[in-house]
Amino acid sequence: MTITSSISAQPLDEFLEALLAIDRFAARQILSTYGQRAGTVNLFEQMIVPALEQIGAQWEQGALSLAQVYMSGHICEEIVDAILPPAQIQRISHPPIAIAVLEDYHLLGKRMVYASLRASGYEIRDFGQVTVEALVAQVIQERIAVLLISVLMLPSALRIKELRQQLERAGHRPKIIVGGAPFRFDEILWQEIGADAMGKTAIDAVTHVGRLLKELP
Repeated sequence: MTITSSISAQPLDEFLEALLAIDRFAARQILSTYGQRAGTVNLFEQMIVPALEQIGAQWEQGALSLAQVYMSGHICEEIVDAILPPAQIQRISHPPIAIAVLEDYHLLGKRMVYASLRASGYEIRDFGQVTVEALVAQVIQERIAVLLISVLMLPSALRIKELRQQLERAGHRPKIIVGGAPFRFDEILWQEIGADAMGKTAIDAVTHVGRLLKELP
């Protein structure tokens, strides 16, 4: 499906429409045109991240299909890689950051956060869907300083406390940011399981990462 852009439409609206139509060509063309006027930094802050935020909100309201959300995140990741490759100097220099889905199979939240962080200039390691034991091993091996964990079900959320305890016994205490349905239903749960922050949206995650990196010794 191809998007026909209206002259009166705002660039963000056009970009969002292209993403939801899963139209890679239109999305790239819109960003290319906008980027020439606004610059790379503004391209991320004013187009890619806000579009992902709106898509996440519409998904939670039940207004979008699984395919639209999944592919929108994927297209944004492709665009970010093309515009700002991992080795490019404009990326933010920081200690290792990772993201994972803990013992769940619902990966959409992770994809949205991952794409938003990369669009904001962060390099982030994607550990995928993992068990507590596997995640502990990866975090220690790669000396992760900030760990983002997405969960869908309450039992998985509660196991983050066990994850924290195992990491501390191993002498490693990364900053942990959590997100997902259980934390929206119980707004103090993140504190009870030993997390350092909780994000309801992808933008929350970006904000928390920036703040927690500044708190590292």
